[in-house]
Amino acid sequence: MTTASLDILRSLPLPMIAAPMTGVSSPALVVAACAEGVVGSFPTHNAGSVDELDDWLSGMSDRLVGVPGAAPVAPNLVVHPSNRRLEADLACLRRHQVRVVITSVGSPAAVVPALHEAGCAVLADVATLRQAHRAAQAGVDGLVLLTAGAGGQTGHANPFAFVRAVREFFDGVVVLAGGIADGRALWAAQVLGADLGYVGTPFIATCESVASDDYRAALVAATLDDVRLSDAVSGLPASILAQWLDARADAPVTAGDFQEERLVANPDVWSAGHAVTQVREVSSVAEVVARIRAGYQAARGLVELAR
Repeated sequence: MTTASLDILRSLPLPMIAAPMTGVSSPALVVAACAEGVVGSFPTHNAGSVDELDDWLSGMSDRLVGVPGAAPVAPNLVVHPSNRRLEADLACLRRHQVRVVITSVGSPAAVVPALHEAGCAVLADVATLRQAHRAAQAGVDGLVLLTAGAGGQTGHANPFAFVRAVREFFDGVVVLAGGIADGRALWAAQVLGADLGYVGTPFIATCESVASDDYRAALVAATLDDVRLSDAVSGLPASILAQWLDARADAPVTAGDFQEERLVANPDVWSAGHAVTQVREVSSVAEVVARIRAGYQAARGLVELAR
């Protein structure tokens, strides 16, 4: 574990992570987010091979050299046993000495020692209180709480209840995922007890993402009423645009039967969180961050005026 990485996460001027999104998060999106002082994340499986992952990490590092105030890159590693690239991707992340890794879909226990040995802070996705306890016992440095309304793979818990329950036993970094798309919501997450907010949906509709033009247009046109909870793609509950689901004719997936290969084979899923209502146009990563920053500073200012 490295306290330097944790200090960076807790001292970001804008306490936010650009969430990792399958088939959406590109090196360009990650670099643009980091250059704006926001932690940029991407699933390692978005790179088509370990060699490509190696190239991605080298390229992102090179592009961020000398950028003032750049936030760290935080690769997202699926730790489910079905991930055939797990060990190879883990070794690649260690070689590059990344400062933060986010684990998903399964217990992080098997990878925490190796990542800590490499000086990397580990944040773990959790969707239930039981998962949060188990991840904390495994020694993670932070928890990403997947709450109701988060885009893509998500949880069912109310964010207010989840954050407060976790804070009863965990004093590490807490990241709140679900429904955050503006600065006021980001500030509210901190007031609630989270250190950082996880923001995904607004970054899908950016020119740096690799989402299709049709997907971006659907996001701009959608509201939270158009988001449906479904396990039809990965076997795990995920928030997906109903328009995309209604157009599918695939055989149903058994609930709970997650397979990494199935997830990677469906990079064109139109995921969206409840905050999609606030996505009103296609813009740049810098513009999204600027809007959230302005709203965050305004919300903090209102609180300070009220004191």
